[in-house]
Amino acid sequence: MLLSVIHHRLLPQSTAFSSSTHCDLFQSNILAIVILCRGRCGLSKCISRYLVAMTVADLMAVIIAVIFERIVYRNFPNSFVTITHICRLIGFLDSTTRDLSVWLTVAFTFDRYVAICCPKLKTKYCTEKTALRLIAVLALIFFVENIPCYHTSLSWIVFDWLQIILTPFLPFVLILLFNSLTVSHILESSRARRRLRGHSDGDRNRGASDSDPEMRKRKKSIILLFAVSANFILLWITFVLYFLYKRISKMHYFTGYNDPSFIIWRTAFMLVSLSCCTNTCIYAVIQTKFRAEIRKAVTFPFILFVRLFH
Repeated sequence: MLLSVIHHRLLPQSTAFSSSTHCDLFQSNILAIVILCRGRCGLSKCISRYLVAMTVADLMAVIIAVIFERIVYRNFPNSFVTITHICRLIGFLDSTTRDLSVWLTVAFTFDRYVAICCPKLKTKYCTEKTALRLIAVLALIFFVENIPCYHTSLSWIVFDWLQIILTPFLPFVLILLFNSLTVSHILESSRARRRLRGHSDGDRNRGASDSDPEMRKRKKSIILLFAVSANFILLWITFVLYFLYKRISKMHYFTGYNDPSFIIWRTAFMLVSLSCCTNTCIYAVIQTKFRAEIRKAVTFPFILFVRLFH
């Protein structure tokens, strides 16, 4: 009864909500690309390259997974997307962009870990050239990795398991590991900074975050890292649990649209698609200068209109 209500009432509404949300994120990703490419956010070139690459991957994920696979395929059943070769290409690009979005998040997380926790390695690793090379290598790896199609032979089953381990099991572990190490380093260095500064009684009453800009910056970094980790895990956990259930139960077919497994499967993919659009927003919105650039971009048409007709 509950699943019937979910299917007939909540699922169509959630699908419409998902499409609307992804359309909004589509626009926000385009805006983010323009702002980041202008280079006025006070970010290093290394960080900017990662954020631009992540935003482009997220944008491609929205275009492929939402516009082509959901909107066009469902509303225009006789369009070009139903052609076999086009359908295969869309499926390939969907998997590739999703994997690339996840692993660019891992790469950026590791870059921030090196920048904060490994000052000796920072000068060599946290550079624009290294970022561009790593982005190119990741793109090549997942381009090749998503070409094969799966069959019932043992070798393909093993390959299927390896692909799921690669995305998202391994990113789960790596993101949690690097973020935990980074937060631990920030907390340790913050305690040492407090001892060295020797706060006065007045500072203690107000709190370290009010008297020390560096402490406020570090607290913001901790919040950012936890937000990224929680966002990734919460939006991927349904997909991971469903995959494990499917493999353990050896389920390969759905009985219909009312099948609970089908409903869970579609919900899992909706959340996974959403996860490919949120990390860049989390990274970028936390930056004060980025928010200022957004305000300029939003108000520019109105300012131009007033100047033209004043």
